[in-house]
Amino acid sequence: MDQSALKRLLDELLATWENEVVEFKQAGHDYDTDKIGEYFSALSNEANLRGLERAWLVLGVANKSRQVVGTDYRPEPERLQSLKYQIAQSTEPSITLRNIYELRIPRGRVVLMEVPAAPRGMPIAWKGHYYARAGESRAPLGLDKLDEIRQQTLNTDWSAQRVPGATLDDLDEAALRKARESFAKKYANRITLDEVLGWPVATFLERARLTHAGHLTRATLLLLGKAASAYLLSPHPAQLTWSLRGQERAYEHFGLPFLLNTTQLYQRIRNVQLRLLPQDELLPVEVPKYDQKIVLEALHNCIAHQDYSRCGRIVVTEHPATLVFENEGSFFEGQPGDYIEGTKLARRYRNPFLAQAMAELNMIDTMGYGIRDMYAGQAQRYFPLPDYDLSEANAVKMTLYGGVVDPAYSRLLIQKTNLPLADVLALDRVQKKLPIPSATAARLKRSGLIEGRKPNLHVSAAVAKVTANQADYIRTRAQDDEFYAKLLMDYLEKFGQASRQEIDQLLLPKLSDALDQTKKLNKVSNLLTKLRRKGSIVNMGSDRAPRWKVAE
Repeated sequence: MDQSALKRLLDELLATWENEVVEFKQAGHDYDTDKIGEYFSALSNEANLRGLERAWLVLGVANKSRQVVGTDYRPEPERLQSLKYQIAQSTEPSITLRNIYELRIPRGRVVLMEVPAAPRGMPIAWKGHYYARAGESRAPLGLDKLDEIRQQTLNTDWSAQRVPGATLDDLDEAALRKARESFAKKYANRITLDEVLGWPVATFLERARLTHAGHLTRATLLLLGKAASAYLLSPHPAQLTWSLRGQERAYEHFGLPFLLNTTQLYQRIRNVQLRLLPQDELLPVEVPKYDQKIVLEALHNCIAHQDYSRCGRIVVTEHPATLVFENEGSFFEGQPGDYIEGTKLARRYRNPFLAQAMAELNMIDTMGYGIRDMYAGQAQRYFPLPDYDLSEANAVKMTLYGGVVDPAYSRLLIQKTNLPLADVLALDRVQKKLPIPSATAARLKRSGLIEGRKPNLHVSAAVAKVTANQADYIRTRAQDDEFYAKLLMDYLEKFGQASRQEIDQLLLPKLSDALDQTKKLNKVSNLLTKLRRKGSIVNMGSDRAPRWKVAE
């Protein structure tokens, strides 16, 4: 909104004064973030109950006089916008302010915060507590309002339905343990793992939003159910299928519990290390063919958004250079492209009960960041961006690339690591011979990133040439400790154990050439110590002849 539109909006809000979906605060120099979070929860829930799309929290207006007095709350734009991140960190499920506007008029500066309505069936909490409005005051969300929101989708949400005859004996012990660990990790700043492990099963399931009024739901069984209990979900097959295509063919079905079996499916994928570019063109950069976080994000999205009423399975097809994810049901709200910039917030979910439970177990977020993270992750790995195919009426297909389409595109991303995601999206379309807007093409040409004439555009080969200094940078650039830790953990899980000599042979060639041999050995020693203290690995040998294994 421009300043004139914001002034009209403020006048409209002042005319109706405070009600359950508008809150004015004077907020002179600063205002407590916890109070903002509590008002966010209250306004979001009230907007949902009134069938509205948004509510407003306005700073810089006196409570009683209805006069603009101005506010100095977070005058720096970056700090003001950082409030969105702080809100997202402590709301459950994680959502945040849609927009934060600044209006400057002679009477002072006014900050208008656009609060999205809580998604149907999903009340919003701030730091574990639900809030509502009682006239002009903030108050706890009463049980009547809480039930009203939660029951909005009980009759239409397949995942929220109770499962007759299902008991706690139908739940997988390993999945329950993993669920507790994931829940404790999500709330590590407030709850310890020992505390979560001490809860009775029924208490944990209720707090993790997996049961309704003490009853097991279809979402509970999908995520935590025993394989033998899948019949309780009949006629739905409750299956994930991995299929290998190419010179070799294979397949495997994975049933319940999905919380564990998504990782089992990922481990079937042939995830070799790739040398991204030929030696004679550029010093090679080694990356895994697929990133585990991106693959699981895609798979978890399939689970969260599947139309289970169609009784289909989720299929992951592995081709020589791509993975194709398929799930039943059309894209539920908007288009994939709406979520790439990370500004679109879904107001509706096909399976809100399941989506909330998965968010509690750290499997997904509910901010719409999943698609953006997959695109950004592929760009950081110098690979083509994912493609969505919505041509089939009741299905979504997403293709994830595990190789290079145009070497010039990958070289350019290696050289220019600070390109905006919007430019990377356009370059990705150019390499795939897809059209881009004329204004975008002109801008990329002025920057020297593309060449040619429409429709025969291509990524500029001149920009993609790498100097000797840039090649040295690639060779000497250090990865973070998580990269080396993952290499080691993958090795130990595959081979069972490793000596120090074997670990050195694995990691030393991957360390930065900026380190001498002594520093490389010390870095490996420090990494082993760090993983041991975290309880990830254990030495089954002696100090002089260690044999490292994954901790039980």
